[in-house]
Amino acid sequence: MADSPRNAGAPGPITRFLAADHLRLAALLVQASGGATAIDRTAYAAFRAGLLKHIGMEEKILLPNAQRHRGGEALPIAAKLRLDHGALAALLVPTPTPAIIAALRRILTAHNALEEAPAGVYEECERLAGTDAEALLAQLQSAPEVPVHAHVDGPRIEEATRRALERAGYRLDEPM
Repeated sequence: MADSPRNAGAPGPITRFLAADHLRLAALLVQASGGATAIDRTAYAAFRAGLLKHIGMEEKILLPNAQRHRGGEALPIAAKLRLDHGALAALLVPTPTPAIIAALRRILTAHNALEEAPAGVYEECERLAGTDAEALLAQLQSAPEVPVHAHVDGPRIEEATRRALERAGYRLDEPM
């Protein structure tokens, strides 16, 4: 597989695109939790929809593309990324609380570092794509919005969320 034609050490267009989306989502999460006690529901709704779309881009486009370029073998870190994605998605089901927002921040900090680091997931996916990197970027850029359903609360949701977090190696520090 040929390396993509870019300067060594400089992030490529896929890395820049996905990392910029991380920054956009982080800003929305800050805005959502910016009030002293209240959560900005409009900002949180935009964050929630954006994060679900971002997860979809990685799960349906980026990681499968890397797997194809590896002859059907998933990236070694793909299982960890999928557990993180499951934990993040589970946290988006219930109505947001300060504890949920704190957990989202913790997971995203660790998760995004795995993806954005030099020689991280994004750079590896870009390297594997080689001369197909521009087509991969176009697919990511045209990814559809993900349907977002109403929040669901209750003891079963809380337990399912806790289990998803534990599978990924995280926990809630406070009650939901």
